[in-house]
Parts: sequence; C-alpha cells; structure tokens
Amino acid sequence: MIASVVGVPMYADIFGTIPVAEALFMKGAGVGTILSFMMSVTALSLPSMIMLSKAVKPKLLFWFIVIVVAGIIAIGYLFNALNFLFI
Repeated sequence: MIASVVGVPMYADIFGTIPVAEALFMKGAGVGTILSFMMSVTALSLPSMIMLSKAVKPKLLFWFIVIVVAGIIAIGYLFNALNFLFI
C-alpha cells in the first residue's frame, strides 16, 4: 500500500520505472510491492490526474482514482501472497 502512495507524485512511463523496480527486487522487495509501485507511477501520477481532470467530471475522476487504487492494492497483496511462484 505504501508503494502505491509513494509512486503517485512521480512522473515516469513504465520503462522509466524498470530500473527502480530492479533495484527494489535486488533489495528483497516483494513482487506485489514492485508491481504496485510501477502501476501507481503510470496510472496515478499527478500530471496524469491533471490531464484527466480537464477531460472528465470531478465525480468520475474521484471514482476512477478509488477503483484504480483499490485494484492496485489488491494486485499487490495477491502477488505478494503468490511470491513463491516468481522466485
């Protein structure tokens, strides 16, 4: 969950997060944590939210953020639970 929050203010594409993800993996972070970080950077970055706010209504943007955050956190926990399959 913390990885999702940390990734939000960053602005990078998915390829820009790969070196960070590799460093996290080498330090022993779980696969789910790394995925949560990478997804939050690309889906919930502040510049993305500013651009979306110009195109959609505030209520829709709010629900987009809520659903995406819930999904990212769920995926993170799921992949951390299944971490033994990936190592």
